Amino acid sequence: MRAVVLNGGRLQVRETADPVPGQGELLLKTLSTAICASDVHFMDHPELAIDDPTGRSLYDEQRDIVMGHEFVGEVIGHGPGCSDAFPIGSRVTSMPIRLVDGGAGGLRIIGQHPEAQGSFGELLVVPEATAKVVEGPVSSDAIAVVDAFAVGEFYVRASRLQPGEVPIVIGAGAIGLSAVAALSARGIEPIIVSDYKADRRELAAASFGAHALVDPAQRSVFDVFREVRAERHLGGSAVVFECVGASGLIDSIVKEAEFSSRIYCAGGWYTGDTLDITEATRNGLTLQFGGGPMPQDWYGVLDAVVEGRLDPLPSIGRIIGLDDVPEALDQARRSEGPPRIVIHPNGDVA
Repeated sequence: MRAVVLNGGRLQVRETADPVPGQGELLLKTLSTAICASDVHFMDHPELAIDDPTGRSLYDEQRDIVMGHEFVGEVIGHGPGCSDAFPIGSRVTSMPIRLVDGGAGGLRIIGQHPEAQGSFGELLVVPEATAKVVEGPVSSDAIAVVDAFAVGEFYVRASRLQPGEVPIVIGAGAIGLSAVAALSARGIEPIIVSDYKADRRELAAASFGAHALVDPAQRSVFDVFREVRAERHLGGSAVVFECVGASGLIDSIVKEAEFSSRIYCAGGWYTGDTLDITEATRNGLTLQFGGGPMPQDWYGVLDAVVEGRLDPLPSIGRIIGLDDVPEALDQARRSEGPPRIVIHPNGDVA
């Protein structure tokens, strides 16, 4: 198949071996797949996957790795032992995992292991056990970004916001928008969003339900929080969703945060950082790192998209083919461009 191949630390668009479906696995023709910042992190921080103690990821410079873990595809083949639940021609998506020995031997993260080739290619293999048929008129591009929106759903669910508390979303990229969408779906307001880029702030309000927009170059988001809380006569704490992942950001939030704030670190951390524990203790803060999304978040968001309760399409600003992926990944590395870029590996690029 033709794919975007990572080998020897370099990306190339070329032919690589077709993935072969094993026991209970489906072979898909990739219809749509989205670029995620974690694809860049996987390339840029190979040390984290060279010796991953979990075995879920593996960076091996001597073997082809096809990245990509947000996808939807058409069933074109079956491995041995498959049921009749996914006939040829079905449109299918899945959480990005490939099971080893049906799960008895653990799992591999699709797009982060040479034994679980990802979706930046014409073909893809997924387990029947995690697959779900996508029915109805919903766009394949909308399905391709379900994974990103499941991240925000997980953190908002985990936060268990109480009446009077005010959510603050730091960063209006794909993950920040997913948090805004999850908050808005619950009828929570006001939602404060902070981002340096005006177009992303405006997108958060116009398409996903944010109420107060902050340019951090001009004002502290916590000053806006105090104003909004006073205007609305609210007495609750700030609940912060950090959706950037920049070095030093969480420490700066810890230093500025109101007493008893809760901070949910959704930005994704792939390098070491420092945190002033004394300040966090003095401010009585609660912090959560990682932990999701869980299947209930992932498949719950999928259902919401299929049923039309959530429209993630405004987050997609560009649709490309395989040849444009290396440049788009570099753009993502610089935190430039739209929140989400979608790839059509088999053509049909708008």
